[in-house]
Amino acid sequence: MSKPIVAIIGKPNVGKSKFFNYVVGQRISIVEDTPGVTRDRVYAEASWRDREFTLIDTAGIEPESNDIIVSQMREQANIAINVADVILFMTDIKQGVTASDIEISTMLRKSNKPVILICNKVDNYGEPPNEIYEFYNLGIGKPFPISAANAIGIGDLLDEIYEKLPPKLEDEEDDNKIKVAIIGKPNVGKSSLVNRILGEDRSIVSDIAGTTRDAIDSEFENKYGKYVFIDTAGVRKKSKVNESIEKFSVMRTLFAIERSDVCLVLIDAQEGVTDQDAKILGEAHEAGKGIIIVVNKWDTLEKETGTLEKYKKEVYNKISYASYAPIIFISAKTGQRVEKIFEMINKVAEENSKRISTSVINEVINEAIAVVQPPTDKGKRLKILYGTQASTKPPTFIIFVNNKELFHFSYQRYLINCFRNNFGLEGTPIRLIIREKKDKES
Repeated sequence: MSKPIVAIIGKPNVGKSKFFNYVVGQRISIVEDTPGVTRDRVYAEASWRDREFTLIDTAGIEPESNDIIVSQMREQANIAINVADVILFMTDIKQGVTASDIEISTMLRKSNKPVILICNKVDNYGEPPNEIYEFYNLGIGKPFPISAANAIGIGDLLDEIYEKLPPKLEDEEDDNKIKVAIIGKPNVGKSSLVNRILGEDRSIVSDIAGTTRDAIDSEFENKYGKYVFIDTAGVRKKSKVNESIEKFSVMRTLFAIERSDVCLVLIDAQEGVTDQDAKILGEAHEAGKGIIIVVNKWDTLEKETGTLEKYKKEVYNKISYASYAPIIFISAKTGQRVEKIFEMINKVAEENSKRISTSVINEVINEAIAVVQPPTDKGKRLKILYGTQASTKPPTFIIFVNNKELFHFSYQRYLINCFRNNFGLEGTPIRLIIREKKDKES
C-alpha cells in the first residue's frame, strides 16, 4: 500500500520549513530525503510509532509573481486538500489570527479531510499563553501549541498525526498487482498508452483515485497478470516550472515513481533522448525502481537497415548509468508492440525483487577477484572479505572490505557488472553498501 501523505500549509514565515526540517533532520523519521526535479526540498519520507508517511513542505512554493498572500494561500490549500490524507494548518501565535488564516480555515472546513491546527512559536514550557484561545475561532478544533525552533510540543503533535492517519490496511490481493508508473515529458503519449492498454483485451478495469488529482490509478488484469497503471502529468523543464501548480505537478510525478514497482519512461521517437528525459529517468533510477524505456511514436520515424540498433546505441550513450534498462519500440496510436510491454513489466518486476543466496554471491565475488585483482594504493591492497544481499527493490548488497577508501568506483562498477552477468537483474538498479571489517589476517 502507498504511504499516507501529510501536508503542511500556512502563510509564509510561520515556521513550516523549520518544523519539516526538525522532523526529517532529527531522524524521528528516517528514510530518505527526495528532492524534486526543481531541486526544491519539497517532501521527505517520515515515520512515527512505526507508521511511515510522506511529509510535504509547502514553504517556498508560492508563485514568483506578486500575487497577494491570500491567493497564494488559497492555491496551496487547494493543492494540499487534493493531495493529503492529513493536513497540518500552521499558524503563528505571535501574529495572532490573520485574514489569511481565516481564508484557509474556511476552505479546510469544507474539505472533509482531517486537519490539525498548529500554533507555532510558543517558545516557553508549561501552560500555553492566553493568545492561543483566539485560534479556537477558526473552527478547526483544538490548537496544538509547539515551538519548531525549540522542539517544544513536537511529540504530542506527531502523536496526533499518528491518530489521524488512515487505517493501515493489509491488502493481500494488492500485493499480487504490479504497480506501473508511466512517466515522461508532456506530449510523449503517456495517456494514449494508458488508453490503448485499458481499451483492449481487458477483463477487469476500475478507476480509483490516485494520490493526487493528476495521477490516476487504473486497475487492469489480462492473461499476463494483474496491474495498477499510474498515469501522471508530464514533467516540464525547470525553466518552465514557475508556478506552484507546476512544481506540485513535478512532485506528483515523483510520488508516482515512489509508489511504483516498475516505471515506463516514455520517449518521443522523433526527439530522441533529451536532457529532460534523462532527468526523469534519473529520478526512477535513484528511487531504485525497475525501469523500461519505451520509445513511442516509432511508426512516425523513417527507417532503414540498422535503424533500431543505432537508435538503441544513441539512447544508451545519453543514459549510460541506466544501460541495464531494456528498450521497447512501440506506437500507442496503432498498438504496435504494446502487448509485449506486459512480458517486460513482469520480467523487470521479478528482477527488481530477486533474492540471491549468500553462497552464490560469494562465488561470483571470488571469481571476479580472480579475473581482475582489486586495486592497490600506496602498497595497500583492497580485500573483499565477503558479501551478502541486504534487501530487494532494488537488489542491495552489503560488501565487507578491509578498507573502504580502496574500493574505488571503477571496481564497484566492475563488481556490479559481474553480478549482472551472473544473476541477470535486467531492468533494475543495483546498490552496493560498503562496510569495513578487519579480517583475521590483518
